[in-house]
Amino acid sequence: MYRDKKVVVVMPAYNAAKTVRQTYDEVRAQGVADLIILVDDRSRDDTVAIAKSLEGVLVYVHEENRGYGGNQKTCYRLALEAGADIVVMIHPDYQYTPLLLPAMVSMIGNGLHPCVLGSRILGGYALRGGMPLWKYIANRFLTLAENILLGAKLSEYHTGFRAFSREILVALDLSNNSDDFVFDNQMLAQIFWHGFTIGEVSCPTKYFPEASSINLRRSIKYGFGCLATGMSFRLAKWGMGGAKLFASKQTAPVGGR
Repeated sequence: MYRDKKVVVVMPAYNAAKTVRQTYDEVRAQGVADLIILVDDRSRDDTVAIAKSLEGVLVYVHEENRGYGGNQKTCYRLALEAGADIVVMIHPDYQYTPLLLPAMVSMIGNGLHPCVLGSRILGGYALRGGMPLWKYIANRFLTLAENILLGAKLSEYHTGFRAFSREILVALDLSNNSDDFVFDNQMLAQIFWHGFTIGEVSCPTKYFPEASSINLRRSIKYGFGCLATGMSFRLAKWGMGGAKLFASKQTAPVGGR
C-alpha cells in the first residue's frame, strides 16, 4: 500500500525466462508492490514455469499469442479486477530498472500526475545504455512529430515503463486499440485526449541480448502507426474525423478481448 492505495505491478511477458527472476527480485526489493501480475503471451521458453515459482506472483497465460498490446489489455483488466489503485507496467526483460518504482508510485499516490513514464531520454541515458543510434534518431523524430500533433511536451513516447492511476484505466476505452506495439502510443494519445497529465522521471536502461527489441521492419511499421495516431488525434481535435480511439469515455473497467 502507498497512502492506503493498492499498488499492482504488471509484466507483459514473452520469452523472458532469462530475466524475469532478476526483474521480480528488484521489484520486490522496493517494497511498494502489493501484487505482481505476469501475463504470458504464449512464450516458447520457461517463462511461465519460472514465474509460477516466484512468491506473490499471479500468472495468467494466454491461450494464443495476442501481441504486445493485447497482452497489456489483459494486464490492466486483471489489475483492476484485483482492486488496484495504482498500476505500474514494467517489462520483465530487465531493460528498465525497477529502482524507480517508489518514485513513480509516489507521484501518482500524492496526486501530482495520474500517469508517469520512465523516460530513457531525460538524463541522456538512452545512448549510454546502448540504444542503437538509428533507434535513438527515430525516437527523437517521432517524439518531435507527436509533440506537435498532440500539443504536448514529452521527452519520449516509446518507453515500456509506465504507471497509471485507477482513474485513467477506468476512463480509457482500450478495446479499439491495436494489439501490436503501437498500443503504447495510442494509449498516451487517449490520456491526453481525456485531459489527463503525464509526468516523467529519468530512467537508466540497458540494452543486451536478452532484452526484448523489435527489428527494423516492425520498427518502421510502429513508426508509421505512431504518426497515424498523432494525425487521428489532431483531425479529431479539429472535428474532421471520428476516430474510435477518441470517441467517448468508458464508464466501466477496461476488459480484455
